[in-house]
Amino acid sequence: MKLGLRIFLFYLAIFTACLYFTTDWIWTTLRTRYLESVEEPLVDSANLLASLVEREMARPDFDFAGLEATLARTHARRLSARIYDLRKSTVDLQIYITDARGTVVLDTRRPRAVGQSYIRFHDVWMTLWGHYGARSTLRDPGDPFSTALYVAAPIYRNGRTAGVLTVVEPTASIDAFLRLARPAFIRAGLLTIGAVALLSLLLSYLLTRPINRLARYADGIRLGKRPPFPKLGRTEIADLGLALRRMQEALEGRQYAEEYVQTLTHELKSPLSAIRGAAELLQEEMPVQQQARFIANIRTEAERIARIVDRMLELARLENRREKPEMEPVELDAMVRTVAESQLLAGKDLKMEIAVPDRLTINGNPFLLHQALENLVHNAIEFSPAGGTVRVEVIPEGDRVTVSITDEGPGIPEYALDRIFERFYSLGRPDTGRKSTGLGLNLVREVAKSHGGTIRVVNRPEGGALAELILPRG
Repeated sequence: MKLGLRIFLFYLAIFTACLYFTTDWIWTTLRTRYLESVEEPLVDSANLLASLVEREMARPDFDFAGLEATLARTHARRLSARIYDLRKSTVDLQIYITDARGTVVLDTRRPRAVGQSYIRFHDVWMTLWGHYGARSTLRDPGDPFSTALYVAAPIYRNGRTAGVLTVVEPTASIDAFLRLARPAFIRAGLLTIGAVALLSLLLSYLLTRPINRLARYADGIRLGKRPPFPKLGRTEIADLGLALRRMQEALEGRQYAEEYVQTLTHELKSPLSAIRGAAELLQEEMPVQQQARFIANIRTEAERIARIVDRMLELARLENRREKPEMEPVELDAMVRTVAESQLLAGKDLKMEIAVPDRLTINGNPFLLHQALENLVHNAIEFSPAGGTVRVEVIPEGDRVTVSITDEGPGIPEYALDRIFERFYSLGRPDTGRKSTGLGLNLVREVAKSHGGTIRVVNRPEGGALAELILPRG
């Protein structure tokens, strides 16, 4: 499982668990909060009604039958009250009154309870003893939604507790409010989880994006490309990337130095041996002509060493670039003509054909492109027979340009096709048998890589070799 998916699922699981336990606690306590909000006004109602009953009981003609009839008319009223999404059509509030011994003198819900003792009920018992009396009781034991709140208030007469008035409010309206609130509660929870899921994806993306960039950079290095170092922000991942880059540079530099020392030592052995042998022979007496020949050999081998060193320095500078070389618009048509016409054609009686579209411009490094083209054209000339033709053609194809260079030489032996881009690998020239430094095509390949292009050299079916340098236009 990918790291980004793990982060997303882990974060989402933690949040979902926290949200579940939090919302479950809120939902279980929500009913209690509703009951509390209903109980508080019931206390006011009970005390208000108790005060009214005290005043009525002080009248000489008071009887409970008249009070009962008044309350019956109240319950007979039809209401049309819309409380948000709840419709209320009847008065739900009930009351009962007991005397100082807890005996029922009035009960609007159970008229036949008059004369029974309610002293066992918590609201009556606690109020008669001078405390706050309230209870919550199921009216129907088989119906969990039949709960009613009972809140009592004392009835005073001549400064003494003469009875208890209890108001009764069914909680059906509270349950209705909860049922109405439940869908909205669930929707809010689902929307919250959805929002958190999106934020988790965003967090996962932001955390793994620099890691993916660093992985692509490492793959590019492994494949021999020169990708630019990615932007990693200012996080610990950026520190890790810089550390890996420094380690890679150190390892590459050490390996690079070892390889170059080995190859340079190997290539310099032959000319140095020739120079040493010629110098030792020059210490002996010999004819002037033979002496001149040995001196010429020393000069030739010294020039060969100089060419090898110069080419290796050029190649080292190119291979050690960590970023792309500086690019600018290059008039490729003018550069190709200049390179092709400046090569030495005298003495071989060669014909040079140039086919380049006018005003063809690409984005590249002029110095490096000039070196690459010069090497390719020079190779074609050196392997061409006298009277042959070297053709240089530039072919624009969409967003790429192909520079094609052909000759009419002997072509490349099969055994050398896979090695011609190796450093210091060279074939003898057909007319002299001498070899070059073996660094030209290797340099061309590095120039192509630095421009995001490719180079290929193959044999032509009709004879000779074909070199194609393919470069992006932009």
